[in-house]
Amino acid sequence: MRTPAARSGADAEAARLAELLSRAGAWQEARALAGRLQRGRAAGVDEAAQALEAYGAVARDLSIARRLAPRSRARDFLEDTYARLHAEIHRPALRPLGALRHMLRDELPGTMRWLRPYLAWVTVLFVAATLAGAWLVAAHPGLVPLFASEEMIATVERGELWTDSLLNVMPSSVLSVQILTNNVVVALFAWVLGFLFGLGTLYIIGLNGLMLGGVFAFTAQHGLDGRLFEFVVAHGVVELSCICLAGAAGAAVGDAIARPSLPSRAASFAAAARRRSRATCRPIRRCRCRRASWSASATSR
Repeated sequence: MRTPAARSGADAEAARLAELLSRAGAWQEARALAGRLQRGRAAGVDEAAQALEAYGAVARDLSIARRLAPRSRARDFLEDTYARLHAEIHRPALRPLGALRHMLRDELPGTMRWLRPYLAWVTVLFVAATLAGAWLVAAHPGLVPLFASEEMIATVERGELWTDSLLNVMPSSVLSVQILTNNVVVALFAWVLGFLFGLGTLYIIGLNGLMLGGVFAFTAQHGLDGRLFEFVVAHGVVELSCICLAGAAGAAVGDAIARPSLPSRAASFAAAARRRSRATCRPIRRCRCRRASWSASATSR
């Protein structure tokens, strides 16, 4: 049987809890305000000031809820609302020029230094595969169908390049977009397939090198290699560089999985994936042009 003092204390806590729950409407308004701030639909300085006031009020109510009702829905709601307000209030100001300067001065050079050995090996693989494809076709002309379609072979044997007919059928701008799209897809595959311990990346880079070398050797046999070189060099310098860069990023991720530097393979993969995205997504977007948010979690006050 409880003593009068215990009953009095329990009644006081029940009264405080009831008073806390009576402010549920203010919590809903604070949650809605955080959503407007996140979507950029706040009315201005007034709502920003309201967010600061709501942030303090929610923090006080959260401390009370943690003590009086630690496993209640009210406490969970307050935790989430507090985290959202905290994220919006402490979000750094958007400075596009500063962010661009930081990316060009710090992020990209640091990432490229990290990728330098992988880029060197991927480039060596691509060049070696290109030379191997050229040697195979030069030494064994019957292997040409492995690298070119029957229509391409027939066109070259007539003394013409298949690119000539393409330019006659569609505008050069449309053709360049199609070629660019194909190369971007190849770069993305070389990047994404790195999660197969790097083997998928090596396959994509090697296959494209073999095809390039084989086609050049075949056109050289008919005296068309110079014209093909003029066609490829117009866009190939940038796009082949992007493919090798994407392959280096994929190889780096494969190496991170095969030889994790962090306690787990998942953590090593996540760290490598974050770093590789800085070096691949942005250059691929630039190649096209040429032709994580804060995670909400409550913090204890």
